[in-house]
Amino acid sequence: MDYRISDFKACGDGLTNDTFAIQQAIDNCHAAGGGRVVIDGGKTYICSSLVLKSNVELYLEMGATIKASSNLADFNLFNLPIDYDETLSIPSYQKCDYNGRPFLYFIYAKGASNISITGFGKIDGNEEIFYGKQSKYQIDGRFYPRMPLLYLEDIKHLTIRDVTLTKSAFWTLHLVGCQDVLVDGIRILNNLLLTNCDGIDPDHCKDVRISNCYIQAADDGIVFKNTEGAKEYGPSYNISVTNCDIISTSAAIKFGTESCDDFKNIIVANCNIHNTNRGISIQLRDEGSIENCLFSNINIDNRCFSKIHWWGAGEPINITALKRFGDTKIGHIKNLVFQNINCYSENGICIYGEEDSLYNISDISLDNIYLHLTNKTKWPKNIHDFRPYYKYEMLEEAFNVCYIRYVKNINFTNFSYTIDENIKDEIGDIWSIKQSEGININ
Repeated sequence: MDYRISDFKACGDGLTNDTFAIQQAIDNCHAAGGGRVVIDGGKTYICSSLVLKSNVELYLEMGATIKASSNLADFNLFNLPIDYDETLSIPSYQKCDYNGRPFLYFIYAKGASNISITGFGKIDGNEEIFYGKQSKYQIDGRFYPRMPLLYLEDIKHLTIRDVTLTKSAFWTLHLVGCQDVLVDGIRILNNLLLTNCDGIDPDHCKDVRISNCYIQAADDGIVFKNTEGAKEYGPSYNISVTNCDIISTSAAIKFGTESCDDFKNIIVANCNIHNTNRGISIQLRDEGSIENCLFSNINIDNRCFSKIHWWGAGEPINITALKRFGDTKIGHIKNLVFQNINCYSENGICIYGEEDSLYNISDISLDNIYLHLTNKTKWPKNIHDFRPYYKYEMLEEAFNVCYIRYVKNINFTNFSYTIDENIKDEIGDIWSIKQSEGININ
């Protein structure tokens, strides 16, 4: 059965707050055993926090927009004490420790099942109300953490299809402890200057399929996480990402840095990555481990962004396992396969393990990888960015086709590279391999 929000007297004039009408439609649909809540097309509905419930499909007709209100207090769903006007004394790219629990919520659900968000309408996070310090390279937020666009926790059988998610000021689609998730054909259109507005963040999730999506986001595109605040949900496993197109000012595909539990059985395949700082970045910083992952049939066309404001240095593949703090019990990375990957890049491949942990990166296969190095921007390439890392953040050395430290059993098969004239004077050794063993190059 359909529950049209116009029947609940939603106005849709882009001025009136329609939260009560939309929430009433959701509540009535849920109470009746389930159905579809229809957001009528061609109108903009200003909203405070909305709570989705079991057996409800939120369907946005073509031309329908649910837009966050301009009053930050409207999203304090749990009446928490928050200083909305804080000016960050330390920028969030320097201090961004986050346990995964926000203070503000826009589209929210917890402990439910059979929830869908579908249709060709749009959900708009009204990013401008969160702006803090601005430069030509980045917009920081007024405070940290800010409001995720969709925060969905402990949901079983979740479907998000076709909708456009836009102007998020923080993590756009944060999935926490969810199981049996399908994200298909969505568009994420975020401001590429606004820090921390990741695309999709599966966090302690299981049995997830992400397919056919277009993602434009800053910081990262698709990020697998295991945050401290959601540790009760256990490891992340059985996740696939296929046929996606990703643009990011940080990493297009990323693991971490929040990694307090294990990641296993993850596939990323048939994707195009472009205009991105890092292509694939695996950043283990905590006690979790990463095992049994496959990356195949991927085109990576990346470029450097401001070293101060954005993590990374234009690497197509970056694998690091380093302690967040001096007393961190760091996990390991092993059994990863990279195959059939074309890289058009400003920097080479970096693989760097924790020197105190006796090869906590091992058994990595890189098969049929082509790397073309060229100069695209003014930014220096001779900096290895290890943030966050308790020993140091940046290491200045000549950059290489492959830079490898403190790892074991890395196999390169059918690996080839070319170097443009415009970058040859900047490069050091082709292969820079130290403090490692079992590195096979064929």
